[in-house]
Amino acid sequence: MVMRQSTLQYSGDIALTQIYPRLRYMGSKYKVIPHLERIFSSLDFDTALDAFSGSGVVGFALKELGKQVTANDFLHFSATIAKATIANPGIQLNTDDLALLLSPNEDGRAFIQTTFEGLYFSQEDHKFLDAVWSHLHHLPNYKRELAIASLCLATARKQPRGVFTITDVRYDDGRKSMHMSLKEGFLKAVTDYNAVVFDNGRINSSQCADVFAVDPKSFDLVYLDPPYAPPKDDADYIKRYHFLEGLSVYWDGLEIMTNTKTKKLVKRYTPFAYKNTIRDALRQLFEHFCNNIILLSYSSNSVPDKEEIYKMLREVKSSVEIVTVPHLYSFGTHSSATRRQVEEYIFIAR
Repeated sequence: MVMRQSTLQYSGDIALTQIYPRLRYMGSKYKVIPHLERIFSSLDFDTALDAFSGSGVVGFALKELGKQVTANDFLHFSATIAKATIANPGIQLNTDDLALLLSPNEDGRAFIQTTFEGLYFSQEDHKFLDAVWSHLHHLPNYKRELAIASLCLATARKQPRGVFTITDVRYDDGRKSMHMSLKEGFLKAVTDYNAVVFDNGRINSSQCADVFAVDPKSFDLVYLDPPYAPPKDDADYIKRYHFLEGLSVYWDGLEIMTNTKTKKLVKRYTPFAYKNTIRDALRQLFEHFCNNIILLSYSSNSVPDKEEIYKMLREVKSSVEIVTVPHLYSFGTHSSATRRQVEEYIFIAR
């Protein structure tokens, strides 16, 4: 069979998805949402799995299109964001909730102040994070996740480049969020998340699980956006976002590598992050979801290449189409940051 290939122009509009809060997240799909929306609208399906939900924006777009959505990620903070925005049936944080969260530390906890002193944020900011966490147990479902998602968004917005592999401000690009207190950033994040939560009339859900543990039988369509294994280095998300992962559960049950400068977490292995294991992982992934419509996002600067992925998909699917979306990646946020024009491939396998 001849490999079909097409190119979509930037078009379409999903009102709430357009203002969905932007977490500075490696591989995020904010810029390709209009293309995905057009593809989703052309397919016949009712239930969908966003199997590597990340920032949650694709699962949220599916929700706004009226689908019944399950979001999954093996990172706690990503699953928490998805519960706050995708599973959430329209519940917001109100002024009483904020008064509680901004009140003095309830139990005197100081884990963040003690563990991360001199790293990332000021002690005043660290005290704020400890204090908010001391009150979270009072909040019901969805409100609690909204608060945690807002903490994660505020800390990511304030951290240079949005990653926690650096501990200084050498990449300060002048963004306002980098120079406000975390309390101010948190309130802004709450406003931003409150503005998008809604009820689409479906029972949506969020889970934190290994993708191979997800039962494929419940879904018509599966959207796959696994880590893109680069030719060099790796695509390890724990290394880059360990502070957000810890913050989402107050480091409960997580092991900190105390001998590291950045206080990293012990890695949770995923075969998708490394060029030596990605091929077998993708083949297993496609076999796992062989009875679903598969939409796969992948980048041209990753391994394996487009032709190899196409062949893998053709092993389990009779029809595979490739949509090509030009995409500009930025490596760094400072004025001299290197930018590389690559192509985002969206594979449609039926």
